[in-house]
Amino acid sequence: MTTTASNFLVKPDFSHPLYITITPESARWEHLHFAAIKLKKGQSWSFDTTEFELALTILGGKCDVTSSAAKWESIGSREDVFHGMPTALYLPRKTTLTVKAVSESLDFACGWAKTDKDFPAVLVSPEDVTVELRGGDNASRQINKMLPAGFPCDRLVVVEVYTPSGNWSSYPPHKHDERKFDDQGNLVEADLEEIYFYKIDKPEGYAYQRIYTDDRRLNELILVSDSEAVLSPEGYHPVVAAPGYNVYYLNILAGSDQSLASSDDPAYTWVKETWKEMDKRLPLVSIKMNK
Repeated sequence: MTTTASNFLVKPDFSHPLYITITPESARWEHLHFAAIKLKKGQSWSFDTTEFELALTILGGKCDVTSSAAKWESIGSREDVFHGMPTALYLPRKTTLTVKAVSESLDFACGWAKTDKDFPAVLVSPEDVTVELRGGDNASRQINKMLPAGFPCDRLVVVEVYTPSGNWSSYPPHKHDERKFDDQGNLVEADLEEIYFYKIDKPEGYAYQRIYTDDRRLNELILVSDSEAVLSPEGYHPVVAAPGYNVYYLNILAGSDQSLASSDDPAYTWVKETWKEMDKRLPLVSIKMNK
């Protein structure tokens, strides 16, 4: 695994089952850890959450999860992220777990962050996932919400986003790098670290992600391929999918609040007023695909 593009792009190393690992030290931030793992049938991965809460998302395949909180058998119901809705699992701190692949292959990702609070373990089935179609015209996209804002946990937020071929997402550009309140005391922007973990529906496909700040202290344009991750520690961070290729990314966030409160770049908010309709290709995945 190597980190490039000013330490924002993380490339996979498929010589190991744990093909991506991100720590606060490697990301140069405070809260968020991440791992992407591929197992063959019968292989397993074990972990102790210690002082961290953890969210696991099954990208493709089926697994048994045995933990000190509970046991779940044969969970997961999609071949890959482009063929159905997700299964996710939230596990609290001080939990031991073992994930065992029961399908021919298993691809899953975990994010975890330190907490001093206790919450119950929760299995999020495909039927539990809330779907939102957001944006309009060529900025239309699909958001699947597994651990949305308001989920009973301390810091983690987990969603997955589908951007149809040629479309933009995370657009207009938004940021969440300051904790701000309005005059009534309502949170209007949280200070969040965020990971974008990408899958693309054809191996040669790609996306671009820009990360920039108002003062252009950061101003990066990052070429992203399948199974790569982009770190978003601060600034605005829009995405565009190459024509011909549907782009998926798993978003895992942690920071000051269990929230997605953000601020749009005021230079681009006018674009929202021009949208006429939702892209008719959406949704790209649905619960019917899991059957």
